[in-house]
Amino acid sequence: MKQPLIIVKVGGAVVEDEAQLHQLLENFSAIAGKKVLVHGGGRRATKIAASLGIESQMVGGRRITDGKMLEVVTMVYGGLVNKNLVALLQAHGVNALGLTGADIDVIRSHRRPLRNGIDFGFVGDVDRADGEQLHRLIDMGITPVMAPLTHDGNGQLLNTNADTIASTTAVALAPYYDVTLVYAFEQPGVMDGTGPTAQVIPIITHESFRTLVADGTISGGMIPKIENALDAINQGVKKVVITRADAIDGTKGTMVTGFARLKIED
Repeated sequence: MKQPLIIVKVGGAVVEDEAQLHQLLENFSAIAGKKVLVHGGGRRATKIAASLGIESQMVGGRRITDGKMLEVVTMVYGGLVNKNLVALLQAHGVNALGLTGADIDVIRSHRRPLRNGIDFGFVGDVDRADGEQLHRLIDMGITPVMAPLTHDGNGQLLNTNADTIASTTAVALAPYYDVTLVYAFEQPGVMDGTGPTAQVIPIITHESFRTLVADGTISGGMIPKIENALDAINQGVKKVVITRADAIDGTKGTMVTGFARLKIED
């Protein structure tokens, strides 16, 4: 029987909020057994870019990454955010190791081709993740902390969506562990609307996802997040949960499950 492993992806909004981040790290540190943390940091990157006079360009929630912006996200994701998280986890007794995709060649990608005529610049679409290398680290008692940067094998770093890093890592580790993937953000789950009467959608399947996108209940950045979740389930991940940063034990929030593959192009 495979051992359980939990992978927690935390978004930039939580990383930016000191109280939320403190609570997340407390809860993450309390998780017994093997675990991985994947982080974003887009809001911090946008702020630092602005302070340097570099304009952030977004299309459909995706960042255009030219040469100057690549320098910013490399500094912020691979340095400032990643190493602060590693240091904080060490203070909580977690033997953490910060990684980008280039480190030990753990995640390799290719530069995204033109999409609907849009050049996203130095943005990477993942080709593969090395689950065996990660498995070895984890079994040594190390907790990987993964930044949303990959490389192409030819010396080029690439900015890569953190949700994709999380789902790719989960799939790569599924042959070795019973993997639960948790997407942690500001809401208690995927909501069925806005305002005080909105409720958490407890389960999303491929079929219900189709309906929820068509009627506008799910839109924007939540679409690729759930696409990544469904892809992970299709490829052997045991469970995917979308929930608040203070509920990362996988028992609350929206559970994503499904059988037939559905892909909506973004």
